[in-house]
Parts: sequence; structure tokens; C-alpha cells
Amino acid sequence: MADGGPVEHGFPHLETVRAAVTALYRRLSYDTVQQFSTSVPPADVAFCDTDDLHLGTQRVARELVRHFRLPDARMIVAFREMQHAANVELTAGPEYFVELNDRFRGHRRDIGAALAHEIMHVYLHRVDLSFPGTRDNEILTDTATTYLGAGWLLLDAYREDGASSQKLGYLTPEEFGYVLAKRSSAFGEDPSVWFTSAQAYTAYERGWERARRDERQPPLTAAGWTGRRRYARDRRQAQGHGQGHGPAQGRGSAGDAGAGDVPYAFAADPAGPLRVTFPCPTCHQRIRVPVRGRVRARCGLCRTVLECDT
Repeated sequence: MADGGPVEHGFPHLETVRAAVTALYRRLSYDTVQQFSTSVPPADVAFCDTDDLHLGTQRVARELVRHFRLPDARMIVAFREMQHAANVELTAGPEYFVELNDRFRGHRRDIGAALAHEIMHVYLHRVDLSFPGTRDNEILTDTATTYLGAGWLLLDAYREDGASSQKLGYLTPEEFGYVLAKRSSAFGEDPSVWFTSAQAYTAYERGWERARRDERQPPLTAAGWTGRRRYARDRRQAQGHGQGHGPAQGRGSAGDAGAGDVPYAFAADPAGPLRVTFPCPTCHQRIRVPVRGRVRARCGLCRTVLECDT
């Protein structure tokens, strides 16, 4: 929790975020992910300053437990002084004990955001999904919370001005925006209408721009002229050598469809034509298709249909 201190910006954890989205689809399945097509609505987690602190917190916790389909997980919530925003004890159940930072006594509208992250820890514990190392596991938790419909609360808790700042979670504001944009594309939902923080809306827009770059990478037909030109050059090299070609690297502006932070790679196939592998723009699992012009590919993990020009 950044409380008054500097807030990290940009996309420093992007590869781990993408790996987390892939892991969600692999562990939960496409059908299970689809069950979270509707985000938790603001009315269900609203917290008024006149509400009783403990009763209101229990109510919000129950709504989040219901959203994440954890009917057997009863939440016992307490407040105490601590360094972090919150903490949860993962035991065998049936009860889970959540501690919230005492500062939330005076910042009640952000209690839902803190609870969403901690209850996602419970969810991931139950489905036996984790990443090695505390940092990566927390990034997984933030990503899962956001992709499964409650992370807009975490981004909306981000506020920053010249005198103070607040951010919850391990992702940067722009990375929260990136995952929300991915979710928006997958489920046709616009979370920006729920933001009360102007800074959250700006971060979402920046995340959206970065997410759209994933959809404009060659060999996808949506790739721009620069990316297509580079792709054609790399393809000629791979065909000329008759062997695998390493990942194509490149850098560009957010509006450059050829900006290559997501690489493709060519590989020779002794039994058939040259093939190209590239990450699915939805779930980031790598897809392998033959190099033969226009191809329609379907991701076997998230079922996204992709129009390609290989």
C-alpha cells in the first residue's frame, strides 16, 4: 500500500501479468472464467461513512465472497495497525480471518478494494493456483482479482496529487488499467463508468492503449504498415535460411502497430511449411500456424478467433 509515498507507474510487471492471465485460463478453464463475465456492481460494495464499521465490512465481504463463488468461506474481519493494507490467514476453513489496516476506519470507501484482494487469495488457495515467490504471487492475485471482476475497486482506490497519494495492490495503476482493458475486450464491459477517481480513469486509458497494441501485432491482420513490413522482412530471412528464426524484437510508440513488446518467432517444420508462433492477444498462450497467407486461427485456451496474415 502506497500511503503518501511515491507511486510506481508504467508497466514493469507486464510479463508476469500476462503469465497470470494465461494461468487463470489454464487452471480454471474457459467455461469457469466465463462465469465472471459480470463485475461486482458498485451498489453491492458501497460503504457510507454513516454505516456501522463492522457490520458494513461484513456485508461487503459477503458480497465479494458471493461474487467469487465461495459460499462456504465465512470471513471474520478485524482492524489493527499494520504496514500493509490487509492480511488474510489461509487455513483449512470453514472460516477465514482477514485483518485490515486501521487507516480504513477513516477511509471506508476503499474497504471493498482491500477485501477484494484478500478474498482472491482465498479463491486462489482453494483452486490451488499460485506463483513462486511473494512478489509474483501478489501480482497473480491482483491480476486475478481484476480479470475476474473486482479489480476495478483496486484501481479506483488510486488517488494522487501534489500533497498526497494512495494506491492499493502490487500492480501499477496503468497495469490495473491494462488488465481491465483485457477484461473489457473479453466480456464487452466498460468499467470506467464506475470510477470515482480521475487518476484511475487516466490510468485505465493508458492501460487500454497498451492492451490494444497486443491486438495489432503481426501476424494479426490488424497490424499496421510498420509491423507488417518488419514481419515480411523476418519471414524472408526465415524462408531463406530454411531454419528457425529468433523472436522479432522492436520498439515503437503506443500507436505503432509494429511495436514489438510481444514477439513472434518462425520455426521450420520438416514435415510441412514454415510456421510462425505468436501469443494470443486475449490469454497470451502461444499459437502456432503455418506461413501461407490468410489464416483464421482459434486459440484452444480462450477460444478467441484470430484473423492472421502469415
